[in-house]
Amino acid sequence: MNRPHNFSAGPCILPLEVFEKASQSVIDLDLSGLSILEISHRSPAFVKIMERAQDLALSLTGLQNKGYKALFLQGGASLQFLMTAYNLLEKKAAYLDTGTWSTKAIKEAKLFGEIEVIASSKDKNYNYIPKDYKVTENFDYVHCTSNNTIFGTQIKHFPSTSSPLVCDMSSDIFSREIDFSAFDLIYAGAQKNMGPAGATLVLVKESILGKVTRQIPSMLDYQTMIKKDSMFNTPPVFSVYVSMLNLEWLERNGGIKAIEEKNKVKAEMIYTEIDRNPLFKGFAEVEDRSMMNATFNLTDDKLKSKFDDLAQKHQLNGINGHRSVGGYRASMYNALPLESVEALVNSMKTLEKIA
Repeated sequence: MNRPHNFSAGPCILPLEVFEKASQSVIDLDLSGLSILEISHRSPAFVKIMERAQDLALSLTGLQNKGYKALFLQGGASLQFLMTAYNLLEKKAAYLDTGTWSTKAIKEAKLFGEIEVIASSKDKNYNYIPKDYKVTENFDYVHCTSNNTIFGTQIKHFPSTSSPLVCDMSSDIFSREIDFSAFDLIYAGAQKNMGPAGATLVLVKESILGKVTRQIPSMLDYQTMIKKDSMFNTPPVFSVYVSMLNLEWLERNGGIKAIEEKNKVKAEMIYTEIDRNPLFKGFAEVEDRSMMNATFNLTDDKLKSKFDDLAQKHQLNGINGHRSVGGYRASMYNALPLESVEALVNSMKTLEKIA
């Protein structure tokens, strides 16, 4: 099958072998005679899937046996904006404002306590990551967003703090080697780099929980979700299953270290062309460019129709930029093959020749 080159920012590209296994499971899960869509979430078959997905999330990030729990919840990262504050914010928390999603997280957290924005890149439409700031006091927690899909920026050096560190890693989790144990809580919507929409991964250190004085509704209580092993209510069975398959694929292919090397090659290829080609210019500051989402614009908007025609001809799907930035965005998640980036770069070179 001749598949388009999928640069969509989310839902994301996944490995073809994951799609094939998942599609088979819709008819027959592991020769059980039942579909993944109809089995009970209390059945031994799904309990095994959930446990496997949780184990993989912890082992790939190096958090196994370090006091962390892996949860697969619902509501996306957007619910985690609220849930994080509900569980951790007693008096005051600090937030790093680097884009649309951190702004939304700040809005939700303000419902529960005082929020201090310790640094922001809003002054330049979030095209860089703030650096000259210090976390000068003890907070209930410090929150950051590791990668900004809309603006194409990525944190290279995370905040240094003695307070619990919380991170939204929705769009770059499992894409690069970092010290995951530096974080006390990590959350990520599956649909950016891990699986289909519907599940949200939370990696949380149990020792930071149970310290707020407010009563937390059961559905929003991390401790409840831990006690019920992510099954307080019916979990997103299919999304968890496909996330498990994708994490198994990552493990088979060398884990995070190996995939990071491939991601570096893809990112270097597209950014080299953006900087070389006089018809294009990057949006994000060079030192803060994301390996996952390359944002760029044409230097002459009159060439848009020509480039769009080339993109269509070469089956470049999902490269239009977000409306707040404009231009183009190439999302290069783990499963995107190098050939897709080559197809994009060749289209950019062709535009230079015919313009």
